[in-house]
Amino acid sequence: MPFVYLRWGMKMVLALGIDFGTSGVRAAMVERRQEVWAYRTNYGDPPPSYTAWRQALFAVLDALPSALSPYIERIALDGTSGTVLLCDGQGQPLAPALMYHDGRGKTELAQGKSLVPAHSPAYSATSSLAKLLWWQAHLPSELWQQGRYFLHQADWLSAHLHGRWGLSDYHNSLKLGYDPGRLAYPDAMLRQPWAFLLPKVLEPGQVAGYVTADIAQRFGLSPQCEIVAGTTDSIAAFLASGASEVGDGVTSLGSTLAIKLLSAHRVEASEYGIYSHRLGDYWLAGGASNTGGAVLKQFFDADTLTRLSQHIDPAAPMDLDYYPLLQPGERFPINDPHLAPRLTPRPADDVAFLHGLLLGIARIEQRSYDLLVQQGSSPLKRIYTAGGGAKNPTWAEIRQGLLQVPIKIATSTEAAVGTAYLAQGGINRFSADPLTGAYRSN
Repeated sequence: MPFVYLRWGMKMVLALGIDFGTSGVRAAMVERRQEVWAYRTNYGDPPPSYTAWRQALFAVLDALPSALSPYIERIALDGTSGTVLLCDGQGQPLAPALMYHDGRGKTELAQGKSLVPAHSPAYSATSSLAKLLWWQAHLPSELWQQGRYFLHQADWLSAHLHGRWGLSDYHNSLKLGYDPGRLAYPDAMLRQPWAFLLPKVLEPGQVAGYVTADIAQRFGLSPQCEIVAGTTDSIAAFLASGASEVGDGVTSLGSTLAIKLLSAHRVEASEYGIYSHRLGDYWLAGGASNTGGAVLKQFFDADTLTRLSQHIDPAAPMDLDYYPLLQPGERFPINDPHLAPRLTPRPADDVAFLHGLLLGIARIEQRSYDLLVQQGSSPLKRIYTAGGGAKNPTWAEIRQGLLQVPIKIATSTEAAVGTAYLAQGGINRFSADPLTGAYRSN
């Protein structure tokens, strides 16, 4: 449902960010880094398809306040990392999209190993590259031969606005094999017969083109409204968080635990599940653990979690040594597909049990940041917390006791806000100040 815009100016310079998540679409419009309008819509049933994404995109644009839409100067989109489509020359998908968590490409990993460096996140069963190789092996030949563009979710949707198929950004393309250090695909990939399918990669926030005349007229946008290269949903969440200096970490305490640390140095350690996204002159080093809120929900509903948390003494000694997982398998900071959950012994007292679970997840977070620094990232200075777990003050105290750095709640938890910031200023503000190392503010 739409929200009333919060600010009005005689001369507005607006940027629109649109976030395509797993269950729906969120949009945010900002003026001078102040949110002025927001919108939410769900895909509905059945599970989302590329048709549902396109309908949701147009629903967002159709909902724009007519008094504001002519003042939108830039639009950016983010999508789920590793969600891809194979399209013909008109941008029409030739098969259903393969989603971010689809692991069927594991059967093609042997071929992928010869195409990308061993530390590349493209060498993964759920990567964009693995999905491309799977389509090459399994799509009917008459469809494969029609393929002209291999696109990520954000790429495909953005092209509906600017009309230029075959463009991507180096955040979405990292798991396709693109090297953001060299700003190029590996030579071995460029020698493949399907290399023509690979999108041209732009810097996130770089202008891809103006809105088409049809889009401008249909939705009341200025013909001079620019569409910029987008990003992934997790990086958009980082951009929205308020993180502002090298050494800032963002912990997303959602169903899983995701960690990103702004570093002056690139860190690649696939043996630990670590990889780095480029962000201007800096790097976002991190990884994602399978621990998190989903484990808590296995044992307690939301109201019970809140009630029990209020009875926990964060400073009380705790001898439970849990590694909370729903099922065997971990990605980061331990990269072991067979790692077993450690959830015993379970005390009779639910307060003590929950304390052990929260402490176990906090220890994984601590281990993750420590590992990033050990592998060469910039030292951790402070943490911004996003996701549902950010609302639990007891958990924050437990984490504070372990991590020994300031812990803050993210300025905004909406990825759409971060994507709007990307549209507003690109990643120019992530240029190094030669004296302080902080990135410039717009």
